[in-house]
Amino acid sequence: MGGQRGAETGGKEFERVLEALLLRMSDGTHPQGSLLPPQRELAQELSVSRDTIQRVLKELSERGLVESRQGSGSRVIAAPPTQRRQPAVRRTHPGRAKLGPQLALAFARPEVVLDVFTFTSESLAAHIWLQAERIRSGEVAPQRIALRMLLPSENMQLPYPYAIDDPDDPRPLERVRGITRRNTKSLRLALEELKAERFVADVDVSVRWAPITPAFKLYLFHGTEALHGMYKVVERPIVLDEGTIPAIDVIGLGAVLEHYVADDDPDSPGSVFVSERQTWFDSVWNYLAKD
Repeated sequence: MGGQRGAETGGKEFERVLEALLLRMSDGTHPQGSLLPPQRELAQELSVSRDTIQRVLKELSERGLVESRQGSGSRVIAAPPTQRRQPAVRRTHPGRAKLGPQLALAFARPEVVLDVFTFTSESLAAHIWLQAERIRSGEVAPQRIALRMLLPSENMQLPYPYAIDDPDDPRPLERVRGITRRNTKSLRLALEELKAERFVADVDVSVRWAPITPAFKLYLFHGTEALHGMYKVVERPIVLDEGTIPAIDVIGLGAVLEHYVADDDPDSPGSVFVSERQTWFDSVWNYLAKD
């Protein structure tokens, strides 16, 4: 009902922000009893208007998850029931998939090996915090976590995001780089704390920057599975400190991900896809990317 109501009142941007906040409320970013960030901060971070944020908060309030009071902000009063963990189902054939269930499967193994190529690391950071919570609760107990992440170089001029009225305005690109830095730091902290607190014996997080514009996001699991999703170029408002501007940007959060699994046949579509993407990732990591 909530999703249908949201679609009627806010469309895709409403649903994207609603999904992001529900995830953060379930993964410990905004736990029960905590205050959500101010509306202006949420609008800036999620690249939407304050009106969209207000409608999302109203939806969360109607679901009994958030309590908003004038002058004191919005407080999380319950965990999202739709975000409670469900048993992940392993797929053995190509198809659509979501990042959360695939990460849940990966972290249920004794060793987690993950290679990622992405634009900002925002989606991954939120999901990693959720998996860290599962480890602390004893639900899963991996002994080794190895993550390699490729990000676009900070010293290259990317074709997006850019302001429609002034393509030379550096603020949209500075904003997305700030998001990348914050989420990369958060992701690294979430995993390295697990080692410091002795929940995981061995944690290796490596980040490199490559002079490549991300046209897609890629997640490789143990060299045997892949999630692949294209970034769609869209026109949308970007909220900056000085106000909202129309811009050209890409949508990553909530993007459709294609799932491929390698099998015993090296010539099967799944095996070829995973093998070729792994080879591509290794080549960029070894020859183009810098620490």
